[in-house]
Amino acid sequence: MSFIDAIILGIVQGLTEFLPVSSSAHLRVVGEFLMPGREPGAAFTAIIQLGTETAVLLYFWKDITRIIGRWFRALAGKVPQSDPDVRMGWLVIIGSIPIGVLGLLFEDQIDHSLRNLYITAAMLIGFGLFLGVADRIAPQRKELKDLTIKDGLIYGGAQALALIPGVSRSGGTITAGLLMGYTRQAAARYAFLLAVPAVFASGLYKAAKEVPPLLSADGRAAAMAAGEPSLLAILIATVVSFAVGYVVIVWFMRLIENRSYLPFVLYRVGAGVVLLLLLGTGVIHPLAGGA
Repeated sequence: MSFIDAIILGIVQGLTEFLPVSSSAHLRVVGEFLMPGREPGAAFTAIIQLGTETAVLLYFWKDITRIIGRWFRALAGKVPQSDPDVRMGWLVIIGSIPIGVLGLLFEDQIDHSLRNLYITAAMLIGFGLFLGVADRIAPQRKELKDLTIKDGLIYGGAQALALIPGVSRSGGTITAGLLMGYTRQAAARYAFLLAVPAVFASGLYKAAKEVPPLLSADGRAAAMAAGEPSLLAILIATVVSFAVGYVVIVWFMRLIENRSYLPFVLYRVGAGVVLLLLLGTGVIHPLAGGA
């Protein structure tokens, strides 16, 4: 992977992580065009998401530090468990359980078979339509103060579906939130807060597995021979994704105050159809290496 490829993929990650269009699907497809016969891989995708998730930390810094602080004070008995920030802390923990369990149980499938581009195209179209229906028919009356343990687990299950490229972490959780009656702003806000522990855990787990070999001369040589991203390429992509991602999250949170998700629905369906055409005509292969 060249540094130019890393910059492009960092931009793609930053542009798509917070929009309900699936960043992993875009990295998978763009990577296929940049590196014919290969792709960035699930590990590269998970690690550079640390950049965009750092943008979430910066954007929600006051909320996150307040929630963490009051949650720990509640453990010490200094704040009641009924405190809204304490409840949010517990709900983020509870909502993170499904993706953590499923991510570990199905790690091999997530890294390989589920990255089939036919699956990606189907998820882009199918979950795009789900988002459109939810945005149109849902009452959108509930706020985050109405969030329950049951709702948190449903949110968490929806987030876990994003382990499949094409679903979209934000798209899946926002769709679930809308169907449960939450407003666009409330659904998006909880979706982003819920993603923080999951993305950091996944990214750091993959980094712990993938980075140490790249620190040795033999590891770097093997990665270069296989066309895999170097440690510097990963770092470049991560930094770029952070910078672009922060701009996008500021824009997106303002956009959904008064606009529907229809443009994203149309984009997802269109992208899925185009991907199916590219696959059907043999322009790109469903699996890296043409398998």
